[in-house]
Amino acid sequence: MKAIVYERYGPPEVLELKEVTKPTPKDNEVLIKTYATTVTTGDWRVRSLNVPVGFGLISRLVFGVLRPRQPILGTELAGEIESVGKDVSKFKVGNQVFAFNGAGMGCHAEYKCMPEDGPVALKPANLSYDEAAAISFGGTTALNFFRRGRLQSGEKVLINGASGGVGTAAVQLAKHFGAEVTGVCSTANVELVRSLGANHVIDYTKEDFTRNGETYDVIVDIAGTAPFSRSKGSLKERGRLLLVLGGLPDMLQIPWISMTSSKRVIAGPAAERAEDLRFLAKLAETGEFKPVIGRRYPFEQIAEAHRYVDTGHKKGNVVITLEHT
Repeated sequence: MKAIVYERYGPPEVLELKEVTKPTPKDNEVLIKTYATTVTTGDWRVRSLNVPVGFGLISRLVFGVLRPRQPILGTELAGEIESVGKDVSKFKVGNQVFAFNGAGMGCHAEYKCMPEDGPVALKPANLSYDEAAAISFGGTTALNFFRRGRLQSGEKVLINGASGGVGTAAVQLAKHFGAEVTGVCSTANVELVRSLGANHVIDYTKEDFTRNGETYDVIVDIAGTAPFSRSKGSLKERGRLLLVLGGLPDMLQIPWISMTSSKRVIAGPAAERAEDLRFLAKLAETGEFKPVIGRRYPFEQIAEAHRYVDTGHKKGNVVITLEHT
């Protein structure tokens, strides 16, 4: 099968289209024929090792010190089950599914094995493969942070970085949970964020949300530009800052903030749970959640997709489409 492989860290040019061995499902696994996958900020960071301050060494220990331990990137996919292991009972051949392998990567390939009890779910019938492939990374990240932050109906939420893959999911999920949502984005994305249901949209090129006198129950920092030192004045008493993107110095402050303030900072990687995929699929079926696709690229042009994601200004999700001959 074909896969996109990288054998050293670096720019998009390290990516190569190669023939690799097609996987065979274990007894508890399904083999998925991939029709769509994505390039996320996670792929960019792992490929380049351009990570938040303080996480360089930790990243190498996790992903490979001298070279990538997992040579195939890709956190999420959508496709059709081609075969199943002998112990599989939840899925059958021909099922249309989407899956999230998270930090395990490996989705930038024509086929991928996943355990039936892992983050795999039936594709919502009203979504294309392209859309279903883009559910997991942004959706589960936003959902996990909102749960840890105990978002309540009626609370005021500000989402800093509301127009990317995680941000567009966060706006829709916050609305589902009954929050009053303010999205922060650039001029070009104001209408997009408003169309997703945001009650208010702030153009950060024209207004600084930390200086407008408004306060919020929850601030979600996806852009990495609103650490506690900047956003604490915009949090209400007992407010929560959800640091989707934060450096090690931000993490080390969390215990001190908890001891000296009524406000809380919540950080750390989001969990990857099968029930979260099923929850998002149900929202997609009812029309309450729809992944935003900013750009599509064919599999062979995945390096171009990485270059676009590397700019740090992608709109929604970047989908990669695969043709099977």
